Amino acid sequence: MFEEFKAHVNSQFPFLAEGKLLIAVSGGIDSVVLSHLIAKMKLDFALCHCNFQLRGQESEDDETFVKTLASEMGVPFFTTRFNTKTYADKQQLSIQVAARNLRYQWFYELLEHHCYDYVLTGHNTNDNLETFLMNLSRGTGLDGLTGIPPINKQSVRPLLNFSRDDITMFAIKNGIVWREDRSNATIKYIRNKVRHKILPVLKEINPHILETFKNTLENLNESQDLIRDRIADITAKIMSIENDIMKFDIRKLNTLSNKKAYLYQALHEYGFTEWSNVEHLLNTQSGKQLFSKKYRLLKDRQFLILTPINKDTQPLTSTRIDEETSVISEPIHLELYETDLENTQDKNSIIVDRDLLKYPLFIRKWRHGDYICPTGMNGKKKLSQLFKDRKLSLIEKERIWLLTDVEDTIVWVVGMRQDHRFIYKSEKTTRKMMISFISNR
Repeated sequence: MFEEFKAHVNSQFPFLAEGKLLIAVSGGIDSVVLSHLIAKMKLDFALCHCNFQLRGQESEDDETFVKTLASEMGVPFFTTRFNTKTYADKQQLSIQVAARNLRYQWFYELLEHHCYDYVLTGHNTNDNLETFLMNLSRGTGLDGLTGIPPINKQSVRPLLNFSRDDITMFAIKNGIVWREDRSNATIKYIRNKVRHKILPVLKEINPHILETFKNTLENLNESQDLIRDRIADITAKIMSIENDIMKFDIRKLNTLSNKKAYLYQALHEYGFTEWSNVEHLLNTQSGKQLFSKKYRLLKDRQFLILTPINKDTQPLTSTRIDEETSVISEPIHLELYETDLENTQDKNSIIVDRDLLKYPLFIRKWRHGDYICPTGMNGKKKLSQLFKDRKLSLIEKERIWLLTDVEDTIVWVVGMRQDHRFIYKSEKTTRKMMISFISNR
């Protein structure tokens, strides 16, 4: 197996030869054999172990075992302990999901803090088939049927091409000792039910099920590549990006034969799961929106607009600008200074009569009922109407900032419109002030 493993690594993961590697070792046969194989290839590696404190003394013995293994191999060893059950209860997760979240978070912290390049795990072909069957039983899209990825960011799984039997035979032949996790024998967990109840039946039906499965995975991944190419082509036609705003053209979406599928492919990575609601958004009124944990999807006229949930969508109190202040950097960057200029062509700057400003000034978000007396117009105009005339989306309106005086009179809709009540008059003004919005800060 070693020569086959070495050829596989050199062919599929050549970057490992030059990297600093962490091997995640539970003490079980897969990760222990992986450690021996990597050691035999004379690569640069360390061992790391998570003690989830779920099996009493057995968890302690696992940690000791891996620590001893690292010492025998003469490589660095990292370990940590998690109160997994408390974390799972607090986050309302299963023990398995909680343990996975905790360990991968720790792995990536180790990579960063100790300058390692990749973390290697001992997933094998059997694990891949079990995951496939679990996803199939729960209902899944094509992503759930394409198996555990061999490379995912800095996680690498070099044993995915090898079966549990291959690994066991190598361990026995080479006198490798490992730890058995007794919880793997129980059918309490879904994976173990698949492993002990379903896979034996499949092997009876097809003794070569693992090889057949690898061929099936290869076909599914090739199909997925075709779909990704098609999605990239369609997305380029229906989507545009401005800063961090992603806009999907509804009219173009409605011409597609299966718009729900395209929406899924375009949006699932942003945490949206209720696809019927997403599709319904296409035909609902403007202003309706859906939220995932980190993103918002808004219907605005003929577009679906996707943005991160950030400070622009959160209510903010006003920021004070005192008379002696010349620069503020939060929540936006403004510079205020006296000038001799008569006018400015920069939409991000205004010139006002310094003596008409009633301090302190304030920066705040707009509110319904706000109005301005715009330059070039008689009378006043509600900001809601001003925004409507400019056909601003809800998201664009949320990003508007106002500069007001102490009496809450609007001096400037920043970057958009100045109030004429503060404009300087050549025959009366003794001091002019330039106020500039530095938009690239």
